[in-house]
Amino acid sequence: MRSSFSVRRGCVLVSITDPRSAHGPARSRRRCTDDCPASRRGRSCHSRSCRDALHVILTLVLGLWCQGIAFAESAAASDATPQQTPPNVVVFLSDDQGWGDLSLNGNTNLSTPNIDRMAAEGARFDRFFVCPVCSPTRAEFLTGRYHPRGGVFSTSAGGERLDLDEVTIADSFRAAGYATAAFGKWHNGMQYPYHPNGRGFTEYYGFCSGHWGHYFSPQLEHNQELTTGEGYLTDDFTNHAIRFIQAHHNRPFFLYVPYNTPHSPMQVPDQWWQKFADRPLALRHRDPDKEDPQFTRAALAMCENIDWNVGRLLEHLEKLNLADDTIVVYFCDNGPNGWRWNGGMRGRKGTTDEGGVRSPLVIRWPGKIGSGKVVPQIAGAIDLLPTLADLCGVEVVSTKTLDGRSLKPLLVDQNATWEDRMIFSTWNRKVSVRTQQYRLDSTGKLYDMLADPGQDQDVSKEHPELTRELRAEVEQFKNEVMADFDKEERPFLVGHPDFRYTQLPARDADSHGGIERSNRHANCTYFRNWTSSEDSISWNVEVAASGTYEVEVYYTCPQQDVGSTIELSLNGQRVSGKVSAANDPPEKGAAEDRVVRVEGYVKDFKPLQLGRIRLEEGTGFLTLRALEIPGDQVMEMRLVMLTRVDD
Repeated sequence: MRSSFSVRRGCVLVSITDPRSAHGPARSRRRCTDDCPASRRGRSCHSRSCRDALHVILTLVLGLWCQGIAFAESAAASDATPQQTPPNVVVFLSDDQGWGDLSLNGNTNLSTPNIDRMAAEGARFDRFFVCPVCSPTRAEFLTGRYHPRGGVFSTSAGGERLDLDEVTIADSFRAAGYATAAFGKWHNGMQYPYHPNGRGFTEYYGFCSGHWGHYFSPQLEHNQELTTGEGYLTDDFTNHAIRFIQAHHNRPFFLYVPYNTPHSPMQVPDQWWQKFADRPLALRHRDPDKEDPQFTRAALAMCENIDWNVGRLLEHLEKLNLADDTIVVYFCDNGPNGWRWNGGMRGRKGTTDEGGVRSPLVIRWPGKIGSGKVVPQIAGAIDLLPTLADLCGVEVVSTKTLDGRSLKPLLVDQNATWEDRMIFSTWNRKVSVRTQQYRLDSTGKLYDMLADPGQDQDVSKEHPELTRELRAEVEQFKNEVMADFDKEERPFLVGHPDFRYTQLPARDADSHGGIERSNRHANCTYFRNWTSSEDSISWNVEVAASGTYEVEVYYTCPQQDVGSTIELSLNGQRVSGKVSAANDPPEKGAAEDRVVRVEGYVKDFKPLQLGRIRLEEGTGFLTLRALEIPGDQVMEMRLVMLTRVDD
């Protein structure tokens, strides 16, 4: 393999000639070859040869950075001036919590003293904007780039995945020598290398789906190996985060804690619910008839539980004398998931209006960021990567242009100059744009957000020139950022050589015949009504590396239906086995729900050992079907797990 390098500050450009590649020589970090269809569309390719090149490039890039770190450390050792230890970073991200779900923003329905204290001891951004829904915000935080650039177009069925040629904030911090970990809801891809372990996080515990069906000791994963959670999820994720800090307190760490609450189902322990169960709501949604008070109470109880967990982690930092050496960030992923008080703003989760995309942002770094600082300038999730990298002196190991900018001057410089800017919000091809004073909504109406924060009065006729300018900016955004936003079909990757496990959940599969999905919200569903040998379940996959795999099918089946023979096949390779034991648990979740859910319930699915299958590198449809059905149904199926075994 021959490599040539062009190195400049902040990036490494690499061209590679790889004898293993069927595409031939000369590929770049940014694109594949001219004969690669994905390259011609300007998108990332998922073929093995292109992924191999990407893997080699990233390895070389990280190696160069490690060499740079070693050189810097060597130089520091020979210098009489002591070098300052870089700060740790903790990032909290809540799920479906609105701007108004904190007492620091004036909500008297609840109390969030720990997050309020963070704001009092650090900086609070008054106008901080995220995306209308979950996975896009996560993608923008991870990359510093608008989510359509990274291929994120949905919250399920593969559309939540972040393109493999995107470099994440964890990649940069890991390359700089930080210990990296994430504990919670990922929601940017499940199969490696979309998995957090493939995106710069050495340690991961949580779930990769968009929502989870049960919050008390459910099935989770630890570095993609299935495990069982311990207690209420938000508490459990915090416990793991605290243990990670304890284990890495003597070196810089980057810790990402993406909580799954107050996303539905609305489950919260009794100690938090009892405070709100019959409590009057002093503040209501601007249209009270839309509000479900019990849903609001459950959400607020979950928010107070989040605050308690934030406080536990902050207390642990103080016990270890790490508080002054740790940057702590708190923000939310979108607007509230219900019609509840949100400062009188229009919109909620799923909309590009102010209430759908405005989020709290609190950043605390004692001694470096002034206490009680309120930043009025608009900012967004795209700014967090460049900001944290700048504050920590970490180089961003990406050659892609960032959409975000560093907020460091606004945090540490009282007299910072700051250029006016625009921040775009998009979902389902609807686009709105925010300036410091105005918002142009997705229909082209203009609102003065200082005089009219509720977006009640269209002022486009009073400001025709500004309206034309902002409409033109929206069109340019669509033409540039969303130009290749074609929801390109990307197979689900199976058997990456760097990872042992591959999960293929029902969420990512298509059913054929009479098989039904357990609920229209696919993220935590299973398949049922499998009654015919003509029925099948299939995944569009790409096998990354040829090999032999153990197959487990997670199933339920009542005693009277035991005995079906099922087969898993791909491109002529197949393995079959018999359902030899009953597993007939009831649905669970309803007893813990504080409000009747819209999502489906879950069950305790158990693994059926199907045997081993040989899979060859390439693409195809991995298909599960029944060969024999002695009872009324085959099974209910939630997940296929493939585990690589040594040949």
